[in-house]
Amino acid sequence: MANSLLTGVELGGTKCVCVLASGTGEILAQERVETEAPEVTLPRIKAILDRWFDAEADIRALGIASFGPIDVDRASPQWGHIGQTPKPGWTGVGVAQELGQGLGVPVALDTDVNGAALAEMRWGAAAGLEDFAYVTIGTGVGVGLVVGGAPIGGFGHAELGHMRIPRVAGDAWPGSCPYHGDCVEGLAAGPAIIARAGKRASLIAADDPIWDLVGHAIAQMLHNIVLTATPRRIFLGGGVITAQPQLFPIIRRELQASLGGYVASPELDSIDEYIVPPGLGALVGPLGPIALAAASTAQA
Repeated sequence: MANSLLTGVELGGTKCVCVLASGTGEILAQERVETEAPEVTLPRIKAILDRWFDAEADIRALGIASFGPIDVDRASPQWGHIGQTPKPGWTGVGVAQELGQGLGVPVALDTDVNGAALAEMRWGAAAGLEDFAYVTIGTGVGVGLVVGGAPIGGFGHAELGHMRIPRVAGDAWPGSCPYHGDCVEGLAAGPAIIARAGKRASLIAADDPIWDLVGHAIAQMLHNIVLTATPRRIFLGGGVITAQPQLFPIIRRELQASLGGYVASPELDSIDEYIVPPGLGALVGPLGPIALAAASTAQA
């Protein structure tokens, strides 16, 4: 499998990244497609995949790491379809079916954050860890929570970014999530920051008070994750945290204050080494679908 090729699509809320890689995770080609209406975006992605499959004889699998909600249950008649989403036109779209059509290889599907978490475990700083979390703060807030070496799941995938949390005292801003208002995503994701501050995260000063509010929201989510799954490490990525790395010390401080000394562990004693960027850096997202594709060939 190491000498074979894999393809992947990271289907994001703002952009999609198509990847051609080796079985060892070496990226050989990468192309970006803007996330617009599905009838625009998906044919552009499919054209890239078809071109790669026409040129390469040894592509073994396609991995799709998609924004959610998406049906990841193979036994479900709606497997591969996007669920209720505020992204116009995407609800009910069968992304696995449309992108995998005619390729003749297995199609592996999971959420973008679960894919990224598995990539970090296979090739990054989570190697050797069976219990950890990968958190992305960007167009949405998502969590790939790995327990016992696999992402948690039941009837579907986790949606921890929509967790309801205690607010900063006196903060009455209603939040931007169309479903829950002031859930974590409604308070800390990129669109929430734009709605509250009037500009993108990358354009806001590092010492703006909004970052204390964003950091508090993320830390409250991590509080619940720590008490629920006791991950050995938490990786934070995504466009917001990349643009504003000063969020790391804010989140670490807020998490420790929220836990109040209740949980004792060597990991939490070394908080600067507990909440960290992904070892794969900016490649953690694009390598997510490649990790899914690699896993599907290993199971075949």
